[in-house]
Amino acid sequence: MKRRIKVYINTFVVLACFNLGSCQNDTGNTENNPVVTVPVTENGSFSKGADVGWLSQMEATGYQFYDADGSKKDCLQLLKDRGINTIRLRVWVNPSNDKASGHCSPAETVTMAIRAQKLGMRIMIDFHYSDSWADPGKQTKPAAWANHSFTELLNDVYKHTFDVLTSLKTAGVTPEWVQVGNEIPDGMLWPEGKSANFGQLAQLLNKGYEATKAINPAIKVIVHLDQGNDNGRFRWFFDNAKANNVKYDVIGMSYYPYWLKSDYKVTITDLQNNLNDMVSRYGKEVMVVEVGGDYTLEQTTHDMLAAVIKAVKAVPNNKGLGVIYWEPEGEKSWSGYQLSAWRSDGKPSMALDAFKE
Repeated sequence: MKRRIKVYINTFVVLACFNLGSCQNDTGNTENNPVVTVPVTENGSFSKGADVGWLSQMEATGYQFYDADGSKKDCLQLLKDRGINTIRLRVWVNPSNDKASGHCSPAETVTMAIRAQKLGMRIMIDFHYSDSWADPGKQTKPAAWANHSFTELLNDVYKHTFDVLTSLKTAGVTPEWVQVGNEIPDGMLWPEGKSANFGQLAQLLNKGYEATKAINPAIKVIVHLDQGNDNGRFRWFFDNAKANNVKYDVIGMSYYPYWLKSDYKVTITDLQNNLNDMVSRYGKEVMVVEVGGDYTLEQTTHDMLAAVIKAVKAVPNNKGLGVIYWEPEGEKSWSGYQLSAWRSDGKPSMALDAFKE
């Protein structure tokens, strides 16, 4: 009989493995492990988040963050003051030292996770399984894995996932969510993990799932696609995931009207319908793990963000878990990124006020 985890707002009891070594095996089976209680901040409440993978490097290059009154303030505190309770962190295998396309190593990720948790933030870890950006247009294997066989790649995914999460656990951080792959409609770890060969992709995803559950079975595993408004895209992928017995807990979506080249009002209903359909069709929870709008259009971005939050909260039976803004602090003069939520004077955009409402 499988154990089921019930978590309520203001209830801080979850299942965890008593002995880390006893949790790991080839299948990720945790059925016979003893149970202890561990604290998890705000588990069960709506997640309002920010992906801040650039933050440590912005600070290292001397970028200063300011509150509305002009006072210098820690960026994470500024985000928390605007209602954000979750921090999402990408992790790369062996990244370069490039200012914007490097860093986010396992060690750097642990350091930022500790810092966020000290502010009471909930943590999501986003495994790209690459040395730099992984997204629908590129899923490049880490250089160290480049010549590995498929069997070796399965071991690589398990070990990398397990090792990073072990480092976090040793530091006192148990993430609430783990994302296995980043925007993977066409798979990951190309070519072996292309979605054209879904059987192999399924095995890779399951290794990430098994490694995560070996650390703590209460961690929710996310599978993440882009274009959250495209129901056909999601049905195709998750129908295949079901047919190939992919193990996961949450369907994650990106939603960027800017990249869709249309006003959010044109596609927000499609997003809502897709969120609802994923829950009813697959029985999973859903979450918008990436969203963003043009930083120069503060009111429009605010309204879009408010509409997305409303859509996720409207998912039946509280199956909509939250919304995460991607790199809101990544001000354009530093990052070159158009979809931050930060002004050129180092202050947060009013778009983020949507999280407080």
